[in-house]
Amino acid sequence: MYNPNRLVVLTGFEPFADFKVNPSWEAAKTFDHKEIDSFKVKSFQIPLAYKEINPTITRIIDVQKPAVVINMGQSYRPLISLEKAALNFADLTESSILYNCGTRPKDQTLEANAPTAYFTTLPIRKILNKLRQNNIPAEISYTAGTFGCNQIFYHTMHKIHKDRLDIKAGFMHVPSLPTQAAQLQKARKKGIPSMNLDTTTKAVEITIRTTVKSIK
Repeated sequence: MYNPNRLVVLTGFEPFADFKVNPSWEAAKTFDHKEIDSFKVKSFQIPLAYKEINPTITRIIDVQKPAVVINMGQSYRPLISLEKAALNFADLTESSILYNCGTRPKDQTLEANAPTAYFTTLPIRKILNKLRQNNIPAEISYTAGTFGCNQIFYHTMHKIHKDRLDIKAGFMHVPSLPTQAAQLQKARKKGIPSMNLDTTTKAVEITIRTTVKSIK
């Protein structure tokens, strides 16, 4: 069924670990209530709490009835990562970072009696090309991890598949902010890649524009 709602839902996670900001939310909130190519954008902050992610994104989709959902999260990677696949799996057994609620899932299935994986329905190859044309480092990634980022990606795709919704959706990882990289370097003498917020925000805008053009 054709989705007549010209609405893009953009999500970013709340801060986690010792950070006071999360670049995914800092970027997402800049687009709240803006219009891009005749599509309105609404931004939502997602709690990094294991049992809250699914009901939160489910409620957003049910209430907003968007044409597009772009979920975002922070990574320690040096570039924009357009995620291809979401796994029905959560595991933090070997991780030093937990959910903000303190949960550490181990070999956990996210949705019972559901597919092992879903593929994004965003036009990630076109998005990748546009990002690179604009001198923004980017890649197509084939693993979104087994933490909150993969979780919201999977729950979003499962909701769309289960309810047979006409929504293009997917997930993109954005790099840490320079201030976060500096914070980690001071605290742990360990450097991580970073990207300034202006570049990340430009990447998000390109992602939105390329996606909505694909459904016009």
